[in-house]
Amino acid sequence: MSTTTQESTRAPLQTLPGDDVRQIMWRFAERFDIQMLLQSVREVARGPVARVVAEGGRNTHEWTEEKQALQKHFDEAGITTAVVSPEYGGTVAGSSNLLLSLISFELAWVDAGAATGSLAGHLAFAPIKERGTEEQVAEYMQRIASDGKGGHLHGAFGLTEPLPYVGAETGTLAGKMRVADWGDGQEPLLQVEKRGRFITNMDIANYVTVAVDSDDERIKGSCMIIVEETDPGTFDRGAATMKLVHQLSSTRDPVINVKVPASRIIGGYTIQDGVIVPNYSHGNIIEAVFKHTRVTVGLLSASKLLSAVEPVIRYHRERFRGRPGVDPGGSRHDLGLQQREDVLHRLIDVWASGEAAASLGFAAARHCDMLDELEPEKERVLKEQAADGVSQMRAFRNAEKNALEFLDLESQPEEERDQARFQALQSDTLAQYMIADGVGNVLCPACKLWNTVQAGVMMREAVSLMGGYGITEDCPGFLPQKWMDSQLEATYEGPEAVQRRQLSLTMTMKPFLEQYKRWIREMRQIGSERPGTGACCLATAMELWLHTLNHLRTATDEFGKKLYNTPRQGVTFPMADALCWLLASREFIRDIIELDTKGAENPSLAEGLPGLVGFYSDLSHVQCARAAGEVGRICAELVYGYNRHPSWDDDSRSCYTAEELDDLETVAPGIAAGVRGGGDVIEEGGVKPCKAGPCARAERLDTLQRWRAKLDSCLTGARLAKDRAASDLSQVMIPEALDYPR
Repeated sequence: MSTTTQESTRAPLQTLPGDDVRQIMWRFAERFDIQMLLQSVREVARGPVARVVAEGGRNTHEWTEEKQALQKHFDEAGITTAVVSPEYGGTVAGSSNLLLSLISFELAWVDAGAATGSLAGHLAFAPIKERGTEEQVAEYMQRIASDGKGGHLHGAFGLTEPLPYVGAETGTLAGKMRVADWGDGQEPLLQVEKRGRFITNMDIANYVTVAVDSDDERIKGSCMIIVEETDPGTFDRGAATMKLVHQLSSTRDPVINVKVPASRIIGGYTIQDGVIVPNYSHGNIIEAVFKHTRVTVGLLSASKLLSAVEPVIRYHRERFRGRPGVDPGGSRHDLGLQQREDVLHRLIDVWASGEAAASLGFAAARHCDMLDELEPEKERVLKEQAADGVSQMRAFRNAEKNALEFLDLESQPEEERDQARFQALQSDTLAQYMIADGVGNVLCPACKLWNTVQAGVMMREAVSLMGGYGITEDCPGFLPQKWMDSQLEATYEGPEAVQRRQLSLTMTMKPFLEQYKRWIREMRQIGSERPGTGACCLATAMELWLHTLNHLRTATDEFGKKLYNTPRQGVTFPMADALCWLLASREFIRDIIELDTKGAENPSLAEGLPGLVGFYSDLSHVQCARAAGEVGRICAELVYGYNRHPSWDDDSRSCYTAEELDDLETVAPGIAAGVRGGGDVIEEGGVKPCKAGPCARAERLDTLQRWRAKLDSCLTGARLAKDRAASDLSQVMIPEALDYPR
């Protein structure tokens, strides 16, 4: 179906979206290996994990036997070995970003603490995977698959340090290393000291990848190094962190002081003039790690929102059942609170946010997989060019020019472009990497920022929709626990400020902005073919954002200070927030098109597909309208908010006097009433209106005003879409009971 959710009548939504729908939308319908692993993960999540939560396992921050037993289930389900390549005993080949994101999503559907525990193990291995030597990667993959004792090796990621006032820091390293022994012709033995803060998985960790700095003139700079529980010295797992949330993950403040061989330095090292020089600093490594892993954290939040839909619907429908006079067949019995529009509309907002968050998160995960495939090719090209630091910068500058040229050629009609040049640039590894990296550097922090911020807001809405039940320990779907968990997830791998800071830099890069312009054209085209999705409204909001960005990058405030620059976070950060709304909505629309296009090929979806696509289109329209509202508000505040309000004494502005209006009235009858309606008239005796000054008027902002006016008109039909989606909520079939715990 190509359009038509504009119609008041369409096929209704029959059932809640199932696995067949999600597999198509999130692009793993052809990956049978991933589907099988996810079935095992779901059994663990909705069985053992859900039972531990239901039985009060979250009521203590201590690591209990029940929590420890979950690790065995993780091992048996294949969660622990998800990052292991098949040649070393794993089950899924290829890059693992989408896979880990899906695993985290399944676990977080029930409990994000359990999901965090599984993620922490993968995070421990991530420095080795991203920057380790071939020998290190092979050794630890083999040991994760089998520790030789009938089990698996488990890890922890030891980055953050204790700081005053219970803080945690990633840039300042209190952890130190120095040479303990270095015999002639022997490998150096290093003394590694680390006091960690908020380190997840410490109760089960057999090894920890820790960040340390040199405390010895014979070692240069910082690095990450692998320490193991059997290393000589102190491996104290530390005091338990008394968390209010994520109690199904082990979090402690370890104290480590051990001797390890220098071969454990992640990425290896060289010896220069008697000094050990790590090949990668700790900063190099965590930059590579966090570039991808923050996406999975964002998807924990998306999972919460979507998992809230079914429990809320059930609660609303059953609200009055069992009361005297509430008989089956009546609307009060069958619909309960869903007789009223408010609860339906509010749940639509929760659902739309969850879908957009999931779409953004899985799009980012797939993009990270693509970057993982490009990365070795990029490194190979740089190595062939013998590129050192300076020449690498030159190579990337040239690659950026080629990338921009490629994007320009790609946007031209095929019959008009220089095909030979286009194909040459299409084969240019560095140019293609620059294009993909430009998008990745925006998508990943945008996913982490928008998903976790919105989850906190919308989970509060979901909990409130449960009434008093929402603040009880036995609330269906564990919604209050999920709401609390979302507060911690917002701080994982950098809180909101860190993500906004990165976005404020990466979203202004030329390769990204050129692709952003193409996305606007893409949404315009979709809007013409599928107006019911809200794509046209979204395209206008995207135009407004781009025009505002261009204005802010050249504009100054009242004092002549540039608006868009690094210290001006009151400008750059809100623009980052606005962009996130746009990206999430765009990815949601693209997933709907994927469902509509590929869903017809699935016989089990054929009957319900029109209703699904129609409902999702209305849901997308609602989300696009909300995104447009946020973007319009932010852009208006930034464009007008840094201008000084005019005063009555401002010589640069003149106002009509009463006498002037009387004279003009003889020439243009009615002008006096019109001008006085604006309030900028100085009456007889110099009496001014009771306000600070004449009404502010925009100068040189005609283009922005036109886009803002157009955006408002593009909201046409959004509330009708919300009404249709709400009607579906009141009719959709749901299972007789929630399927967890079981």
